[in-house]
Amino acid sequence: MTGINFAWSALGGDPAHLARLTTVPREGALRARLPVRELARGSVGACALAAAELAARRAGLSELPGVRVDDGAVAAAFHSERHLLVDGRAPVVFAPLSRFWRTADGWVRTHANYPHHRARLLDALGLSADASVEAVAARLAERSAPEVEKAVYGAGGLAVALRTPEEWQAHEQAAEVAARPLVERERPTTAPARVLTPLDPAAAPLLPAAGLRVLDLTRVLAGPVATRTLALLGADVLRLDAPWLPELPDQHADTGFGKRSATLDLGADRDTFEELLASADVVVTGYRPGALDRFGLSPEALFARRPGLVVAQVSAWGAYGPWGGRRGFDSLVQVATGIAATEGSAAEPGALPAQALDHGTGYLLAAAVLRALTEQSYDGGGRWVRVALARTALWLTDGIRPTTATGAPYEGPKAWLTETGSPLGRLRHTLPPVSFRGGPADWARPPVPWGSDTVRWR
Repeated sequence: MTGINFAWSALGGDPAHLARLTTVPREGALRARLPVRELARGSVGACALAAAELAARRAGLSELPGVRVDDGAVAAAFHSERHLLVDGRAPVVFAPLSRFWRTADGWVRTHANYPHHRARLLDALGLSADASVEAVAARLAERSAPEVEKAVYGAGGLAVALRTPEEWQAHEQAAEVAARPLVERERPTTAPARVLTPLDPAAAPLLPAAGLRVLDLTRVLAGPVATRTLALLGADVLRLDAPWLPELPDQHADTGFGKRSATLDLGADRDTFEELLASADVVVTGYRPGALDRFGLSPEALFARRPGLVVAQVSAWGAYGPWGGRRGFDSLVQVATGIAATEGSAAEPGALPAQALDHGTGYLLAAAVLRALTEQSYDGGGRWVRVALARTALWLTDGIRPTTATGAPYEGPKAWLTETGSPLGRLRHTLPPVSFRGGPADWARPPVPWGSDTVRWR
């Protein structure tokens, strides 16, 4: 099954709608040993179909607007964090201690982009806070990769030992992941059908998520990509972060288009959060499973207060199994699941040509939210949708049939880059790859500085 067909089926979409989709293949886009281009095309295509479906529902159209998925636009968007320029300055993508390291028996990859993760890594290795790359390399070379993985995670840091596909398949977490669908979809509560304000079919652009309020409790990439997409489609997206946990500036800028950004202490300012929740339509979370439960923000607690909500969750490893409570990032999931071994060589591990697990999972999550809203407009009920980077990794490694369609060569991202002014400076950024006839071609507003907005809906 092709990537788009499988993704659309996993979302519960009507197979007849696939006839409304046209693809523009481009040779060389997202070139890799694994079918990355098909994963990217599938996740974006499914998201665009879901957007067109909701647009048709709200505008009273007899059929879905035509959907167009261009491999070039998709490839550019899957590198959005690399293409961003702020006043001509290139972004900072990975910190010096976020990389592969040789160990006594193989390889390990660490993630230390955030100061607190760097501190925990160095603490686990018994090194000082100002330890050099050379000092870390020397310490890791003395220890086995499984030992490093266990010690660093035990200290609250992030490190994963390189595994082959066969080693991952034998892991208990892999079995748990394989037992779940690509997109988990539940209807945990009963509630009246969602009343969606009709849209003018002649409106330009046609915004299927207009008037909907989205609480964005996500960080890093997959979750923010999902909420950035919902903002593109007209939703009022309010991202909330803890005041003591700033986001990386370039990352926040890249994923902040169309949104507002505010800070809120969920422990001390619960009344403020409850006021927001009282009129929210969607809550999207991207913290490790269970991390928000102590604030009364588990899905069960949210549905108890708001039975008609859409709750959308993304995690690295899934909310189950022995790794269900672990933190994780795209680069680490690639290492654990055998992707880095497949894309590498006998000399060293490799990586996908983009953070495709993050981006792909983000578009799947946005699609799941859009489909949930459409379903609610017919039969009501709360909706709970979940995706995981590790499950998307399984889709890539053992679920997508590579396509043989040829096309024009991919000549780089230039055709899908644009510039805009912003409070952050002059931005060069990628255009959104989610495209349907009459839909938006760009975000209505640029990103804002982290935490600069008031804690309220528009």
